[in-house]
Amino acid sequence: MTGMAELPKPRPLHELDTVYDFLDDVRLRPSMYVRGSSVLHLQSVLYGYSVACEIHGAPAMRDFEHFGPFSEWLWPRLDMQHSSPQGWAVEIERAAEAAGNPPLDMFFHLLDEFRAERDDTLQDAPR
Repeated sequence: MTGMAELPKPRPLHELDTVYDFLDDVRLRPSMYVRGSSVLHLQSVLYGYSVACEIHGAPAMRDFEHFGPFSEWLWPRLDMQHSSPQGWAVEIERAAEAAGNPPLDMFFHLLDEFRAERDDTLQDAPR
């Protein structure tokens, strides 16, 4: 099969350094990590990740907290003027259902946009 790009392979957990490395692995094997492709279940996994970081003294992962950077970035993209008391996972699932898209696919699409904009912002920051 020449000419086909090789798909990325999942890495062992001990090789994952950040929550984003973990999410890249979840994207490759969603059914291994997320029951029923539910964004709500993914949010619970990320909460557990955050708790584990706190317990083990690793740098805190705040991006996916209820009112964290991802949710604050998300509201305008979902045409919401204010944050949702339901949280980002519920609102992504609602938006995906309304658009007829799989919720986990929508989450990863939004995550890619969030990361790209964040990377651009970090590159543009004065040094």
